[in-house]
Amino acid sequence: MAKSIAGPEIERLIQLLAKLPGLGPRSARRATLQLVKRREQLLAPLAAAMATAVETVKVCSTCGNIDTRDPCTICADASRDHSVVIVVEDVADLWALERAKALNAAYHVLGGVLSPLEGIGPDELTIRQLVERIAGGGVKELILAVNATVEGQTTAHYIMDQLAGMDVRITRLAHGVPVGGELDYLDEGTLAAAMRSRTAM
Repeated sequence: MAKSIAGPEIERLIQLLAKLPGLGPRSARRATLQLVKRREQLLAPLAAAMATAVETVKVCSTCGNIDTRDPCTICADASRDHSVVIVVEDVADLWALERAKALNAAYHVLGGVLSPLEGIGPDELTIRQLVERIAGGGVKELILAVNATVEGQTTAHYIMDQLAGMDVRITRLAHGVPVGGELDYLDEGTLAAAMRSRTAM
């Protein structure tokens, strides 16, 4: 193991940054150096913003989005069509669809996809809450906007099975989303086209 050349506080910062998606140890070291070099412009405001986030960020009890209020801004928006619910795997997918302004509807965040190999079953996701939400009435259409992966499609079929017999139209994203593609990496035009071209399952 390489000997540490920085103090324990700096090493701790590097280790924490390295846990973020897209940042390995080398990128984390570079980011840490920039933060420390620009302490007043970057590090102090970032630390303050993160402290505020710890205190104020909540998970929406209705849809699973993250916001500083519960219900979240989207769920509390009376101008949205709450009879249409878009089911996504993660909050990043919700944000991607919002950036695309694809549809002014409500959402439901699953928190992942079914993956037996990784030990993720229905109880680890918010599928039960989704079924209860549909059973409660008021939802006319459910759009399964999950990624076009094997796990995503397995999850979509499981949800369809759970909703069998309920009075809700179930659709999925259509053309524009490539097989194996992930929503968060697609451009807004592709996402908007896929939403407009959704088809029944």
